[in-house]
Amino acid sequence: MKKILFTIIMAIVFASATWAKEYKVTSPDSQIIIKINVGQKVTYSIETKEGTQLVAPSVISIKLQDGKVLGYNARVKRAKKRSGNSIEKPIVPEKYAEIENRYNGLKIVFKGGYSLSVRAYNDGVAYRWETDFPNEITVVNETAEFRFPENNTLWFPEVSSFYGHQEEEYKRLRIADIGPKRFAYKGILVNVPDSYKILLTESGLEDYPGIYYSGIERGKPWLKAIFPGYPLKTKQEGDRDVKVTRYADFIAKTKGKRVFPWRVFVVAPNDAALVASELVWKLAPENRLTNTGWIKPGKVAWDWWNALNITGVDFKSGVNTDTYKYFIDFAHDYNIPYIILDEGWYELDDVLKIKKNVNLPELLQYAEQKNVGIILWVTWKALDDKLDEALETFEKWGVKGIKVDFMQRDDQWMVNYYWKVAKKAAEHHLLVDYHGAYQPSGLRRAYPNVITREAIAGLEQDKWGTKANPIHDVTIPFTRMVCGPMDYTPGAMINATKKNFRNVYEKPMSMGTRCHQLAMYVVYESPLQMLADSPSHYKKEKDAMDFLSQVPTVWDDTKVLDGKVGEYILLARKSGDKWYIGAMTNWKERDIEIDFGFLDGKGYYLDVWQDGMNADRDATDYKRAKMRVNKNSQIKIHLAPGGGLAAVLEPMKDKEK
Repeated sequence: MKKILFTIIMAIVFASATWAKEYKVTSPDSQIIIKINVGQKVTYSIETKEGTQLVAPSVISIKLQDGKVLGYNARVKRAKKRSGNSIEKPIVPEKYAEIENRYNGLKIVFKGGYSLSVRAYNDGVAYRWETDFPNEITVVNETAEFRFPENNTLWFPEVSSFYGHQEEEYKRLRIADIGPKRFAYKGILVNVPDSYKILLTESGLEDYPGIYYSGIERGKPWLKAIFPGYPLKTKQEGDRDVKVTRYADFIAKTKGKRVFPWRVFVVAPNDAALVASELVWKLAPENRLTNTGWIKPGKVAWDWWNALNITGVDFKSGVNTDTYKYFIDFAHDYNIPYIILDEGWYELDDVLKIKKNVNLPELLQYAEQKNVGIILWVTWKALDDKLDEALETFEKWGVKGIKVDFMQRDDQWMVNYYWKVAKKAAEHHLLVDYHGAYQPSGLRRAYPNVITREAIAGLEQDKWGTKANPIHDVTIPFTRMVCGPMDYTPGAMINATKKNFRNVYEKPMSMGTRCHQLAMYVVYESPLQMLADSPSHYKKEKDAMDFLSQVPTVWDDTKVLDGKVGEYILLARKSGDKWYIGAMTNWKERDIEIDFGFLDGKGYYLDVWQDGMNADRDATDYKRAKMRVNKNSQIKIHLAPGGGLAAVLEPMKDKEK
């Protein structure tokens, strides 16, 4: 009997070895390699050209309710190499007017009606499952492991439930300390050998729940994917919070013929290279709109952060027609395309019931005369209750966009809500800004009217806490922003040192210097970029407004000059024939050197806003200086604790050289 059992076991082992096969995909520059091993289980691994292992062999699969497991005892039907090499022009160019979309790929088709697509880019790798079943399928779970060879550190935006705003601080932890009871949402950044970094995220999230990451086993440097279940029951609490009270024992019911989200690994040899990546965008579904000429990025004057506090007027400020006219006048005078009417303009139980003290038709007419667009804040549930009627009415009124808030979920139902609103809003020529949202996952390429979103601990946190501090501010360009635009809502004119900062809800201040705030308009990507402070404050700050009136919100080119996660960042962005420079530091003062080698052969005028001599004591202190530079120039500038720098480079005319 023992001999028979041994013979059977050996036969199984031999058979497994017989069908086991390894496939390899290498990035166009040959620096990154992803390997797929097909046997009893399907695994992937990632390594560098030199042989440094970045991710050890890790299991991937999808389990269906009918018992079928994609990736288990898989039999390869055929494998076909694919490649892409194109220049893409995004409708809304967040960091580049043109994006090189170049990759090497492989599609492995398995017996049983499913396949695995793999791509390797110069800035990372990705894989996704694809199915070709005739009927609807129910996905019980997806297995995606991330087995790192060493117990390095990672930046971990930890959460305690699947319900929340995804506005956590990025904790610096050891991978092995995570364990199976702790988890975080996408945008995790991992240190790997030889100074490489890997950012874990996803793209092409559609009709499926968002991904989270947990530990596999405490003490091991391994992570795994987890997902919120499909919501069976929900409970509304108040006017905006709709919580799931019962999840199904599956994560998605979906079409049998479809592609699943890309599991994305942004791979960077250094910190600065992370910020330059557009991998999430490149992997996203292509634009689905035929008419996009109405999509206009720009800055927006925001009322909520400053509590509508304005001064020097002969009316009571607040949520009323006179105050909003003041905001419209300010926007018109300072070349700001939009204002937003945040919470208060409508009765919260009915998105079409306008408050008596807000004459919206009058405001919309007044704004049109001033060439200023109006964007309306809405809670997602109130919008959903009257979605078609509301969007049709907003378009009829002349509204330019909506800020949809408080979703706080990314289960399959809620992910589909994002896509539904994006599509319907586009039909009515409305921009969309998602707040209370999950991290960007590719929707903005398919529907470029989804122009920005929150999912970030932004400036609002300074009204009640300390999350939005300079350490956080120079962490998020390397983590959250790699996933897509972020509506941080910068622009505070009351600035405080670490010692002097305090929370003042109705007259808030920011942590860090004035120039730290100005730099955010260059460093932070958001095609709809807020000016969060009171127009009354801005009107008193001519130098600041000289910069804020002209700084663009979309870019033709981006050069990340230097940076280190959680410490500092220095970059330059181009718009037209001008370059803009932004630099920010954490609470450590430092000297930075700007090398202008990225310039062409022209001479340039440099207009720079930098921390003042006493900015370490009074964070509002700044110095404005002007000089001439060219591509051979190098200058050193001192950044105060929590400091920053903003600059504009304008080419000289030939006769001025």
